[in-house]
Amino acid sequence: MDRRCLKSPSSVLDEVETKLRALKLKYTSTEEQEAPPNSVELLRYINGNTPKAKWVAAEKLTSYCFLKTTSSHEDSEKEWWVLKVGSKIREKVSDEMRLKKAYKDQRAEFVAQGGYWALSFSSGGEDLLTAFVSSFNNCLFENNHGDDLNEANIFDKDFNPDDSMWEEADDILLKTPPRDLLTEAFEEATSEESIHSLALGALDNSFLVGDSGIQVFKNMRQGVQGTGVFVDFDAAAYASPPNKKKKALLMRAETNMLLMSQNPGIHQLDIETGKVISEWKFEKDGVDISMTDITNDAKAAQLDPSGSTFLGLDTNRLCRWDMRDPVGMVQDLATPTVLTWAQGHQFSRGTGFSCFATTGDGSIVTGSFDGQIRLYSRDNLNKAKTAFPGLGAPVTHVDATYDGKWIVGTTDTYLIVISTLFTDKAGKTTTGFEGPMGNNMSAPRLLKLTPLHAHLAGSNNKFRNAQFSWVTEDGKQERHVVATVGKFSVIWNFQQVKDGSHECYHEQEGMKKCYCYKIVLRNESIVDSRFMNDNFAVSGSPEAPLVIATPMKVSSFSLSSKRGRKQASD
Repeated sequence: MDRRCLKSPSSVLDEVETKLRALKLKYTSTEEQEAPPNSVELLRYINGNTPKAKWVAAEKLTSYCFLKTTSSHEDSEKEWWVLKVGSKIREKVSDEMRLKKAYKDQRAEFVAQGGYWALSFSSGGEDLLTAFVSSFNNCLFENNHGDDLNEANIFDKDFNPDDSMWEEADDILLKTPPRDLLTEAFEEATSEESIHSLALGALDNSFLVGDSGIQVFKNMRQGVQGTGVFVDFDAAAYASPPNKKKKALLMRAETNMLLMSQNPGIHQLDIETGKVISEWKFEKDGVDISMTDITNDAKAAQLDPSGSTFLGLDTNRLCRWDMRDPVGMVQDLATPTVLTWAQGHQFSRGTGFSCFATTGDGSIVTGSFDGQIRLYSRDNLNKAKTAFPGLGAPVTHVDATYDGKWIVGTTDTYLIVISTLFTDKAGKTTTGFEGPMGNNMSAPRLLKLTPLHAHLAGSNNKFRNAQFSWVTEDGKQERHVVATVGKFSVIWNFQQVKDGSHECYHEQEGMKKCYCYKIVLRNESIVDSRFMNDNFAVSGSPEAPLVIATPMKVSSFSLSSKRGRKQASD
């Protein structure tokens, strides 16, 4: 039998039955009929996140099948698999369905057509449930990668089945990590309703960037508190007024901020005076070029009082820019000055960069629209040392731990966590930033929402900006991963993620998936959520405070391993 589960016999029976009913023939009762192949009970979850929430039967006896359909566009021959369940469900098989196998209840839960559903296999047994999940995954793989590829051929040759490197990488890994509790410490209204960026400082202040200016907050052990200071862009003496900002980068011991907008180039703001001191444009060999993202040279580079370089990224460019004028001229603010291309490479094609980040020593990780994650050493931006294969979804954000041992990539429907450690030919344990990993890559682990939480997150239920907790010193370890999904800030205990014996991984097939997390719910969509620098962690707390920014409010949460306190949702 074709393992991809072509059109099932039940669908053929449905068509025959429809024709017979049109002839108005007499039928025996449902109880007298034999259950059709692929028979299931279709359940729907109603009343959402309320005390009246419950599962109800949508179709008590129905059947499912996987059908292959073609695009309706004449200029496209794209084919894909869809899941059809009775008369209620017809949905393209995709990661957006968030399929999860519920072993205990013998059902498969998923999101489709604006609802939260489940197929119950309680009358058929675990074998039928396993067969359904296997067929779903096969169809999902084909929809993501094409039917000319084979999952084993792609992943088995790329990933080492030995999972030991995950736990060997962490000397202090505990089998029973403490349960973290979240308590809200501060909440303040913002001074404008168009906040779209959070720039956390590791020293005295942090900043909220909006359309009209920057709000300054004081860093404290319990979180951030407003200072009442507001830097107005209209009074900042711009030579060319910027439009909506899309990136704010602190530098020079956090006394300066680089602001990148939809206009070409960047503005350099002196935070202490509130004035723009320089405007720069991107140029190479006399030709204006574009940049889609900028970041610091290294994890702690914003603390360097003399820092003058930063990294830039475009679809096919990775480079380092130098703000020091090579001829020592003082800039005339009436005309933006050309930045010096200090290092980098313009790739002819194929990279499709979408995002990047740095480690403590300045190594660089990039994400791409095709899902690939590449690792570059600080000194060689021309060629990646290691490239992790894409899993079918574009990577929209990446982050790395300070020591470079771990990577977290963000896609719309899951986070991908990667160990960069491997043993080289000389028997030395090193990272993929320092040498090519080849087929010594450990299989990544996926962090996912349950179908229920994906449904409750609303229409804007895409993951954004997954970050490790913030470490800027050798010898310290990141303890959590935080990401934003609509009105949710979602937090994973990184120690649990790395623990191969964690209960989430029991009875799972393929890549390990972790569904254990905490959720902080806000009343509006979250702009960003990040942990403050590790230096602000108080005694007895497993982590520095978590800061969550929405367009109208900024909140701070403290973490504790103690029980008996009010906590955020599981």
